[in-house]
Amino acid sequence: MVSNANTASLLALDWGSTSLRAFLLGPGGKVLAERSNGKGASTLSGATAFAAALDGIAGDWLAAHPRLPVLACGMIGSQHGWRDVPYAACPANAGALAAGMLASPGAEICIVPGMLYDDGALPPDVMRGEETQVVGALQLQPALRDASCIVMPGTHSKWAQVNDGRLMRFATHMTGELFAVLRTHSVLGRLMGDSETFAEHAFVAGVEAARDYGHLGMSHQIFAARTLGVTGRAPASDLADYLSGLLVGHELRAGLAWRDAAGLASAPLALVGSQVLCRRYALALQCFHAAAPLLLDNTAPAGLYHLARAAGMLKD
Repeated sequence: MVSNANTASLLALDWGSTSLRAFLLGPGGKVLAERSNGKGASTLSGATAFAAALDGIAGDWLAAHPRLPVLACGMIGSQHGWRDVPYAACPANAGALAAGMLASPGAEICIVPGMLYDDGALPPDVMRGEETQVVGALQLQPALRDASCIVMPGTHSKWAQVNDGRLMRFATHMTGELFAVLRTHSVLGRLMGDSETFAEHAFVAGVEAARDYGHLGMSHQIFAARTLGVTGRAPASDLADYLSGLLVGHELRAGLAWRDAAGLASAPLALVGSQVLCRRYALALQCFHAAAPLLLDNTAPAGLYHLARAAGMLKD
């Protein structure tokens, strides 16, 4: 039960592939209550299943507030979601994203479009959900609006360039997914221990190897996650974090060069997402002698609130 539920302004849904997070927001975007479960978009099929998932996580909130607007971001708007919402093209600001919103087939919710970056020269890049995190970061930290680089570590890390409050372009690095695949389905994982303790020294060694010898090639360097174990140079408990450091190091090597090419070398750099993961990236950035980044937690609720306001969904 939420004691101050009468002040609710918006039901905000961060609806990804594997998880669903619901936030009951009050005036100004204050989080009054939140819930989460594993009913991600990739686990559901058909409008009935999506409607049931919405009812399961927030049915009581909606019953108490039958006119409460509902806004969702993430893979819920993909081809495999509740409704395929076309991407908004870069560059775009909150107004452009609000203009591209579409309702679910039964008008139960409104869905934020993802974003597409396609300069015609390189293969296109896409995101769903991270655009809302960028909007939220700009609301929470106005200093990022003029010019900044916003990095969102995760399964598919995103590096976003912001200028004048607009998301200009972005680049995706499949760092988290590569780590999971290599550890679980490759020869590299056979010697790795199951320690849950973070081997910081091993992670840093991997980052520094990518920093100093990345020109040798990532596919060559990652084999060290096996050979260091085979030769006894590193214990099994170090190998996973060494591999993690190598992959993150290669991401930063490319990402920082991408940032500098965009003229953002002196602009603020922000890390948005899981604090555990962001702290790893902050540590890796130290190895690259980069300025200390701004650390932000989940900015999706703030982003959804601002987008709802831009779309005229809110009374406050």
